[in-house]
Amino acid sequence: MIAQPAQEWPIVAAEPGTTTSILRGYVVPLAIIGPVFSLAGVLIFGHQGILYAIAAAVLEFFLELLALFVVAFIADTLAPSFGGTKDFVSAFKWVAYASTARWVAGIFEIIPVFGSLILLVASLYSLYTLYLGTVPVERIPQEKALGFTIVVIVAYIVAIAIITFLLGILLGLFFIGAGVATGAATR
Repeated sequence: MIAQPAQEWPIVAAEPGTTTSILRGYVVPLAIIGPVFSLAGVLIFGHQGILYAIAAAVLEFFLELLALFVVAFIADTLAPSFGGTKDFVSAFKWVAYASTARWVAGIFEIIPVFGSLILLVASLYSLYTLYLGTVPVERIPQEKALGFTIVVIVAYIVAIAIITFLLGILLGLFFIGAGVATGAATR
């Protein structure tokens, strides 16, 4: 999917599968790369507390899965408006496989700053990959593929912004609660 996405999409489109099989067999092993390497980076370079890093890694992983489902739901809902077919498994497959480059680039999260730049480039490439899969997987007519992809990308950006905001709130509440429980907040 990374080296030749245009050739891979028709193969992916033809593969049988369920949301559960794609989640277990493809998504989880790849989506966990970033959080694990981010945690390793904290342990190696020590730029955050370990407790914070563990909580952030766990939340990052689960919120990544949530974003995948949200974007697939949005794509599935919008597909008929662009001449495509309503099929959640295809939408889920489309979003999941398009995320491959970004998830694999999660390896570089071990390196502060530099890793983020590589992740940004991989994320942009994943958006391009998403576009390439629009016609074969989502069955959107070619003349509407770009518009559909842009709408889904905007929805994805909004979902990521909301998830990032929620991650900040959850981590803040977690550490405020931990501080109160240990008495650190009263010192």
